[in-house]
Amino acid sequence: MMKQVQVLISLLGSLVLFIGVALAAEPADVEKFVNARIEIGEMMTNYFKDGGGFGGGQQPSQEQMRQMGADINTKLTTLLAKHELTLEEYRKRSPEVFADDAAVKQYLSEHPDLKQRYEALPLDRMGRGGSTGRGY
Repeated sequence: MMKQVQVLISLLGSLVLFIGVALAAEPADVEKFVNARIEIGEMMTNYFKDGGGFGGGQQPSQEQMRQMGADINTKLTTLLAKHELTLEEYRKRSPEVFADDAAVKQYLSEHPDLKQRYEALPLDRMGRGGSTGRGY
């Protein structure tokens, strides 16, 4: 009985280790998603700078909101294509990639220029810092 428990514990430990390795983000994915997030954040910051985009600082109408959403999605699609990503893939996979905080920090530590740009992004809009943002 004791032998069976030890074998079972060993198997469970191996399974947990395997799952942890399988869930770790690939370095190429981390690079792709971090670079995309930086560019998206900068694009969105510039888009809404000084009440830009639509509305000129006033509350946009429903039609302007629809146009703004379409415009942003077009810009995002173009930007993500540079990183060989679709908007759907980015939205689906970014939470998983950015959940590997150690890999993201490692990548940024190897690229101080990107780290500076990444840290300059607004936390509330980038899905960082425990925010409930869209996670761009």
